[in-house]
Amino acid sequence: VRDVATDRSRGSRGDGEAHRRWKEKILKILAEIQAPLSLLMLRSALPLRGGLRLLNRLFLSVQLHRGQLEMVLRAAGTPGVPLVFLSTHKSQLDGLLLSFLLFSQGLGVPRVTVGEQVCSPLLRRALLSRLGGIFLPSRMEQTLSDRDEGLPGAVLATYVEEVLRSRQPLLIFLEEPPVALCLSAPAREWLALVYRAVRDGAVPDVLLVPVGIAYDVVP
Repeated sequence: VRDVATDRSRGSRGDGEAHRRWKEKILKILAEIQAPLSLLMLRSALPLRGGLRLLNRLFLSVQLHRGQLEMVLRAAGTPGVPLVFLSTHKSQLDGLLLSFLLFSQGLGVPRVTVGEQVCSPLLRRALLSRLGGIFLPSRMEQTLSDRDEGLPGAVLATYVEEVLRSRQPLLIFLEEPPVALCLSAPAREWLALVYRAVRDGAVPDVLLVPVGIAYDVVP
């Protein structure tokens, strides 16, 4: 991020003012990517106790594969390696349900990639971002000039590096409903950012863990 800002600021007058403007842009892009987690919303939406009983009230039946869960827990016990969960995307509820299940098993609250078609912008920012949802920054800002277009990508790459370095679980959906069995463009970008973090040495390695939810009837 510093390299991009320095390169774009060459020749500008007033280093202090240029630094302030770039900082404001960076913070604005970061706010588009994530919001601070809300512990109150997490405790109410993702209860630790009685969680499966709650899901059984919402659905006719919920089955958790214990063998697969044990494999996920063993993967989480790998020292010094961040977890990247990869999932298909059958329903708009997948993100919340997987977050709930992982959190209820003591794996922490994952940062969940959210696509543009999941919900309205208001609900997306007000609810999902507070529950761990993260978003690609907007590339279509009205004030975005040709000199700025490298900055969103640099901020996003740095953000992913920090998520992995701090060992926060990251959940990437490989497809976007209702289109199935097709790697989505956002998924390609998130996967490329993870690869770049490993390639550049931000983290020594990552552990890719497949997870998913199957429905008899997709809600």
